[in-house]
Amino acid sequence: MNRREFTRVLGLSAVALGTGHVQSVIGEPRTQISLTMDDFGWDNSVRLTGAQRNAAILSTLEAHKIKAALFVVGRNLEKEEGKQLLSAWDKAGHLIGNHTYSHRNFASQEITVDAFASDILRAQSVLKSFPRFQKYFRFPMLKEGDTVEKRDGLRSFLEREGYRMGYVSIDNSDWLIASRLEQKLQSNPKADVKRYRDYYLEHMWDRAQYYDALARQVAGRPVPHTILTHFNLLNALFLNDLIEMFKSKGWQWIDAETAFADPIFSKLPKIIPAGESIVWALAKENGTISKSLRYPAEDGEIELARLKKAGL
Repeated sequence: MNRREFTRVLGLSAVALGTGHVQSVIGEPRTQISLTMDDFGWDNSVRLTGAQRNAAILSTLEAHKIKAALFVVGRNLEKEEGKQLLSAWDKAGHLIGNHTYSHRNFASQEITVDAFASDILRAQSVLKSFPRFQKYFRFPMLKEGDTVEKRDGLRSFLEREGYRMGYVSIDNSDWLIASRLEQKLQSNPKADVKRYRDYYLEHMWDRAQYYDALARQVAGRPVPHTILTHFNLLNALFLNDLIEMFKSKGWQWIDAETAFADPIFSKLPKIIPAGESIVWALAKENGTISKSLRYPAEDGEIELARLKKAGL
């Protein structure tokens, strides 16, 4: 049985029960998933303005009654417009987390623990004025350090400051698909975006099945997922399609704070280099299923080759 067949078995079709709840045909609850979004890069849109992108994403979340977690890069709040756009997330009740001020890669040899910690505090200084800001931290590029000293030093800093890890469980390359879409629109503003939509949905479903299967192996149970997305044109256009797709597969959308309450998000895997999806990192630490893993887990190279082959 290959990976796709295995994960298809895990995703057995759901049937409605008389209580109104939905369970799988073997009696398991539906797989749960929450939306997390990174960067808040509102000032670099091709087709939609930052305000239009913001409105599209927030209206989709409101329509589906989903409370997401937005991990904000502090420098994106340097302009007053950025603060106003983030206020809309705040007023809508979404969790606002820290994604550093400068979005630097902590696995870089040039950056120290002290410098990186200062960058986190700099972001906190501009985020703390928003009532929905909470001390959840997500590493840029999901990189948690290239040495034991950096990994443990930053973890100690985060613990002292009262931060919780804003881990991703379902990693993916939505950022790369978004980049290819924007490149296409820059060269041809009238280009058909449907092919990018279809590729995006197939990619996200494939990655979700992979990480869900991995989570069940590592944790020995279903876990509530946090899926990675980015504040970009791709999600401004197709977030509703993404949400509807998971619903059609029998998955249940839950609030990000609910997902983060699961014990799996309190784990601190002792691997080097540190980072990636929390279930990937735990599988790497476990070692028993390392043959199914690659590093970096979702660095884009594999997906870029597929995108080019598809003519996208």
